[in-house]
Amino acid sequence: MVDPEASSMSDTEKRHALKELEEAPLPSRVRSRTDSSITPNDQDEEKNDGQKEGDVEPQHISVEDWNGPNDPENPHNWPLWLRMYHCVTPGLLGFAVTFGTSVYTPALSDIMNDFHVSRTAAIVPLTVYTLGLAFGPVVSAPLSETYGRKIVYLISFAVFMLFTLGAGFSQSFAALIVCRFFAGFTGGPVLAVGGGTNADVFPPRQRAIVTSVFLMSPFAGPALGPFIGGFAAQHKGWRWTQWCMLFISVFTYIIAIPMKETYKKIILKRRAKELGMNPLDRTVTGASAVKSAFIQNFLRPLHMLVTEPIVFFLSLYTAFAFGVLFIFFAAFPYTFQRPPYNFTISQTGLTFLAIGLGVLIAGITGIFVDRKLYQHQFRQALERGESHALPEHRLYSSMIGSFGLPIGLFWFAWSADRGCHWAVPVVAAIPFAWGNLCIFISSALYIVDVYGPQNGASAVAANGIFRYTLGAVFPLFTIQMYSGLGIGWATSLLGFISVLMLPIPWVFYEWGPAIRKRSRYPVMM
Repeated sequence: MVDPEASSMSDTEKRHALKELEEAPLPSRVRSRTDSSITPNDQDEEKNDGQKEGDVEPQHISVEDWNGPNDPENPHNWPLWLRMYHCVTPGLLGFAVTFGTSVYTPALSDIMNDFHVSRTAAIVPLTVYTLGLAFGPVVSAPLSETYGRKIVYLISFAVFMLFTLGAGFSQSFAALIVCRFFAGFTGGPVLAVGGGTNADVFPPRQRAIVTSVFLMSPFAGPALGPFIGGFAAQHKGWRWTQWCMLFISVFTYIIAIPMKETYKKIILKRRAKELGMNPLDRTVTGASAVKSAFIQNFLRPLHMLVTEPIVFFLSLYTAFAFGVLFIFFAAFPYTFQRPPYNFTISQTGLTFLAIGLGVLIAGITGIFVDRKLYQHQFRQALERGESHALPEHRLYSSMIGSFGLPIGLFWFAWSADRGCHWAVPVVAAIPFAWGNLCIFISSALYIVDVYGPQNGASAVAANGIFRYTLGAVFPLFTIQMYSGLGIGWATSLLGFISVLMLPIPWVFYEWGPAIRKRSRYPVMM
């Protein structure tokens, strides 16, 4: 005969066991489908939407997404110092690459004498280097999607240093041109992949600050290049401009070696390998991969450039401002190395520090605008039950920066033309550089907010191709323009064009929602 007390105890244990079973956490395969830590930069964020529970074994899904919002392998959950390291390091790599554009310009006279070429021909190595920066990312972007960010940084940058070394040892003008082109082509990837790394480690709400910090470095490179290159060319010769590039590159490369992989797909793939699991690998290979990469990284950006008003006009504006910056590489020596200033090469290089100061102020402006204006709009959007603030609120920096370009250009034009004290035209470069970077930071954030991560990346790529193409071409006719029109009217012509473009961010701020509704591409907001 069974003891009633023993029977009752058994039922209690059963009830406890059933309750524990009901309250047990859902498997990671279910939790991953509602994971709030997934950010828009993950192009595979909708992979599991069509899968039903039980279709795949739990271990397969656990390596297809983060294990909840607190997954320690998610770069968004890394310590702040580690995330900042992965933001600053790509910026330093970008600084080293863009430093190579302008460090060459003080050596033009030496290049002319050593290789017996004209001034316009001596500018060609600058042009081909800049063109390389424009088209290098077309190759690097699919590689980073397949193999991850870190390997692209380390391999492409190492090859960049080898071609820089080759440029320094060049014994013919043709060899110099070839080495400079491939140095730019293999250095360009770090500029494109850096934006992807920022998206990997910071969510969209925090991205304005890291974008401002990241973009300050590539814009500071052209500003400091003539400063260092001027002393190197004057006292050591043109080859030392390339050695300076190499010294800075080796230093930044050593800093970059400890970087971790930040790309979600690669992190999950490695985790699956460590756990002995078989993730669903949807990576396209072979001819299909080449075709997809060509469409996504070249044809789609060009198509968006000619069909999307937002992409075209903002790219036109930022490309023009960037081209004028490259015009200054030739215009400053033309202005300050002639009477009444009669600067030496190294003294002319010092004038570019004003551009560096403007870049620094622009970075601070971008952070201030984000904290005081955009974040306020973001909090109001959350209170209204919306997940995002309107992308037009990203345009504040470009609207105020749009006045910096004409102010700086007209200021420089007539103060230099009339032979005012050298400090007056030099200081004019500060508002120009400030407006230039403010416009670019704001435009990049706006484009990504409008088109989302994938199409936004194509739009930013279109911007980069347009921007570096104008930066490559503009210096070729600078001396002819300044010789024919004079310093005052040549720079004023650029000022008048900047006035015509000034309304662009204001128009998008006012009528952006209506323009976005007519887009041929899906928009995020």
